[in-house]
This record gives sequence, structure tokens and C-alpha cells, in this order.
Amino acid sequence: MEIQVDEDVKEYIMSQGCDFRICTACMGPALVPISVKRPKDTDIKIPVGGQTLYVSRIQAMYMDRVTMDMLYDEDDIDSCPAFYTRRYY
Repeated sequence: MEIQVDEDVKEYIMSQGCDFRICTACMGPALVPISVKRPKDTDIKIPVGGQTLYVSRIQAMYMDRVTMDMLYDEDDIDSCPAFYTRRYY
């Protein structure tokens, strides 16, 4: 299984200087920093420059490409119960 990462997603991840994860959220697959949703041992790891993009095994079964429309903004993160644990970091 190979997951393609769009160039604009790669550029975004590298510009942020942190690792990201694709996980399951209220509105579907979510691209979030790992400070919002920590990676799991079972995640697929995709190198992006000096960063890593972690992809949930669950999401990986249903996707073949990572696109910018998966990027969750702060309002979405704060309103989705999947990210409630973020408030305790």
C-alpha cells in the first residue's frame, strides 16, 4: 500500500517544522499536528523532508492520497470530540 502526499501538503508540513498525523475525526480524515493527536505504534510513517507524517492504520485502509482539504483548522479541532484529549497536554 502506497499513500501519495500532495506537494502542497509536503510544503506545509515542512514549513510548520513539526510532525503531523492523519487520524479519524468528525468530518473524516484529519491532518493535524501530533501535538493535537499523538501518533500510535501502528501508524504508517511517511518521511516528509525532516518531518514525519503518521497515517492511522484505519484511515490508511480507505485512502491513497493526502490532500490539503484534510487539514483541520483550529475551530474544527476545538469542536470535535476526537480531539478533546488535546486540552490536557
